[in-house]
Amino acid sequence: MSLLPLQEPRPASLDDSLKMLAAFLRTRRESLDPQRLGLPRSGRRRTPGLRREEVALLADVGVTWYTWLEQGREVNPSAAVMSAIATALQCTPTETRHLFVLAGLPPAEAPPVAVCEGLSLASRRLLDALLPHPASMQKPNFDIIGYNQSFCRLTGVDLDQVPPDERNCIYQFLTNQHWRNSLGNRECILPVFVAYFRAGMAEHRGDPRWEALLERFFAVSDEFRSHWQQRHEVRGIENQIKQFIHPQFGAFNMQQVNWFSAPRDGVRLLVYLPVDEAGEKVLAHFAQDACKGTLAVSAGQ
Repeated sequence: MSLLPLQEPRPASLDDSLKMLAAFLRTRRESLDPQRLGLPRSGRRRTPGLRREEVALLADVGVTWYTWLEQGREVNPSAAVMSAIATALQCTPTETRHLFVLAGLPPAEAPPVAVCEGLSLASRRLLDALLPHPASMQKPNFDIIGYNQSFCRLTGVDLDQVPPDERNCIYQFLTNQHWRNSLGNRECILPVFVAYFRAGMAEHRGDPRWEALLERFFAVSDEFRSHWQQRHEVRGIENQIKQFIHPQFGAFNMQQVNWFSAPRDGVRLLVYLPVDEAGEKVLAHFAQDACKGTLAVSAGQ
C-alpha cells in the first residue's frame, strides 16, 4: 500500500488573509445596490446587494473562480483581476489597496519607508511652536508619541500621567471617560476607528505591536470586538472637521489636518484649527493658559 505524500501545512497568516479577503468581498458585494449599477432585475433576490454571478460578470471573471475567491480558497488572483473586481465592487482607493494587501499583491505605491521610533528634539520643538493649536504625533497604529499642552486640554487628558503603553487614541477612547467626554458625535467614532485599524492591520500582519493592540482592544471593549467581527469597512486617514466638547464653552468644531513623515506608513503630525466662533474662543482660552507660563508638554522617551 503506497502512502500519500505529506503536504506542507499552510501558513496561518495566509489562511487569515484569505478569510479576511473573503469576508471583505462578501460584505462589499452585499452593500451594493443592483439598480444603481444598472443591472436588470432577474428573479427575486433572497439576499441584499449583488449576486456573485453579477460581480463575476462586471469583473469579466468566471463565476466559479469568483465563488472560490469569496469562499477563501487559494486561487492566486493577478493584479489585473483584483483591479477589475475592485472596480466591479465600486471600491474606494483605500478599499482597493486593502484588497490587494489581503490578496498578497503589491499595491501600486512606493514601498514603506522606515521611520525613527523615537521623537526627535526638532519634533518636540515643532509641537511646542504650534501652541496654542492642539497638535500631536502618532504612529499608524494610533500610538501617540508626542503632544503639546493644548492637545491634552483638547482631549481632557493629561498624557504625562498616562503610562506610555496606554498613549493610544483608540485605547483612550475605549477606556478613558474624560477622553470620550471631550468628543462630540461619540456614537459615530467607534466604527470609524475600527475601519481605520482594519485597513492598517491588513498591512501589518504578523507585527506583534498591532496584534497585541487588537487583543487589548478586544479585552477592554466588547463593542469594539463586535464591530470588528461584524463589519468589514476600511478607511484611510483623511483631513476632516471634528466636533469637541469643552466644559466651559460647550460644543465646537476643529479642522484636523494631517501631515505624514513618509509617503506611507510614516509618523503623522495632527494639528487642529478652529473653524467656528466657539472654536476660536477655546483656542484663545488655550493661548491664555500658555501665556501664564505653563510649559508645553510632550511625550517622554
